[in-house]
Amino acid sequence: MRHVQGRARRARAALAAVATWAGLLTGATGCTSDDAGGIAGAFGAPPAPEDFIQVSPDDGSRGVRPGKKLRVHVPDGRLESVKVVRSQDAQESRVPGHLSADGLSWEPDEKRLALAAKYTIDAVAVDGDGRRSARHTTFTTYVPEERFIGYVSPEHRATVGTGMIVSLEFNREIAHRAAVERAVKVTARPAVEIRPHWFGRSRLDFRPEHYWKPGTQVTVALRLRDVEGAPGVYGLQHKTFSFTVGRSQVSVVDAARHTMEVRRDGEPLATVPITAGAPKTTTYNGKMVVTEMLEVTRMNGATVGFKKRNGKGEYDIPDVPHAMRLTDSGTFLHGNYWAHHTVFGRTNVSHGCVGLRDVKGGGSHTPAGWFFDRSLIGDVVEVVHSNDKKVAPDNGLGGWNMSWNAWKTGSAVK
Repeated sequence: MRHVQGRARRARAALAAVATWAGLLTGATGCTSDDAGGIAGAFGAPPAPEDFIQVSPDDGSRGVRPGKKLRVHVPDGRLESVKVVRSQDAQESRVPGHLSADGLSWEPDEKRLALAAKYTIDAVAVDGDGRRSARHTTFTTYVPEERFIGYVSPEHRATVGTGMIVSLEFNREIAHRAAVERAVKVTARPAVEIRPHWFGRSRLDFRPEHYWKPGTQVTVALRLRDVEGAPGVYGLQHKTFSFTVGRSQVSVVDAARHTMEVRRDGEPLATVPITAGAPKTTTYNGKMVVTEMLEVTRMNGATVGFKKRNGKGEYDIPDVPHAMRLTDSGTFLHGNYWAHHTVFGRTNVSHGCVGLRDVKGGGSHTPAGWFFDRSLIGDVVEVVHSNDKKVAPDNGLGGWNMSWNAWKTGSAVK
């Protein structure tokens, strides 16, 4: 019986305690402002995170444009931590950023958002009353329908001659040339001033004032990713490549004397007999750069405007040996096995190219084979005393025919 009475007393005491807590809670609710949040406010629970930690762009946004500002903000207190992760091309990377001096806001270091990416934001903050809140949001950015890329020469890790010009050919016309130009950085070690020049709206070249010094290391950084090159057309590349400048070799072709003097590191290496363009099909004057080297190639006159009345080429040679391209329009320095050996060093018989004596299939012991084996892409071949105009600076890598002042005026960044 005493045990039963004891249990009854404990039950009545528990009911009394519940009644007392209920009264306290009722009183607390009655004396607290609406912002306290009822029972949750009485215990100091944090307000809903969406009411306190503000994130822009809004959670769940899609197709956010790159110019939209990413910002995390609290009205009072401070942000304790902000972590932003960008998922792009199946890779995740942390987005660096910084807090404001008062601790109320966070912004990324990069002012523009990446395209075709998902952003995930996790933020923790403490309000003015010391209550901690957390928030998790995501949004995705605009996926452009049109992209542009730049085809770059020379190739990565190449060793080139001292006349090499860094050239980018874009697959689309660039309307915002200054923005694209700023996104391409060309540097050298040892350092030298390097300046850009636009040829039209789809080609951007870089060179120093004079030929590169042998041994120079050149680095090209493309930061074209998400750069708007034209309305609605954005860049795709984010890469760095480099090349090395080898020894100096400059060859001077004298079309009147039918000779080519080869100079290596400033010293005469050899003088080779040549045949240049015939009187009706002369060779361009000026400085040209070797941009392509082919052991054997086909040359058809119809592809460069030399046609017969029936539309066929004035020549069609399927196996031209030791061919080195000098211009985009079709000027080559190449081996010639079909002309009589007496023309070399005596007369000009070609369709604008520079020919060196060779044998069918190409031979290393011939003048053409000897020169080919000692040449690099980026070597300079200069033609003088030809009865023709100077090669255009955008025909191949002909930029060395421009003065330094004229070259510098071709920049789109003013």
